[in-house]
Amino acid sequence: MIIWPTSEAMTRALALAREAAASGEVPVGAVVSFRGRIVGEGCNAPRTDHDPTAHAEIVAIRQAAKAMGSERLVDCELHVTLEPCAMCAGAIVHARIARLYYGASDPKGGAVEHGGRVFDQPQCLHRPEIYSGIGESEAAALLRDFFRERR
Repeated sequence: MIIWPTSEAMTRALALAREAAASGEVPVGAVVSFRGRIVGEGCNAPRTDHDPTAHAEIVAIRQAAKAMGSERLVDCELHVTLEPCAMCAGAIVHARIARLYYGASDPKGGAVEHGGRVFDQPQCLHRPEIYSGIGESEAAALLRDFFRERR
């Protein structure tokens, strides 16, 4: 496994994950950047918003699309603290995100290196570059601590 340095975008995503945890949400944060500038960010909010689609990635992608004035986020990067699920991976495909960086792997719900492996499917319309393990130890610790406190 390659250990990648935590970028400023992932540092912000980790801060957003901590905000999610503080509000009782699963601690996941996401940031969309374009040419090094953050254009969208979000943290998990399904319980808060009463919206099952309010995953950090979806919130960040929606905000970025509005900021960019386009549903296509060509040349944008997504930094997220947890491996995206199938819904979020589908949104990444449709948004045409160029590069995906994520922290912790998710063997139960992830769909990038686990489960459905959305980007590996022949029907996949777009495949981002994928970099995993960025900020992994901190992202995994946030998740472990969050679920330990709830048991």
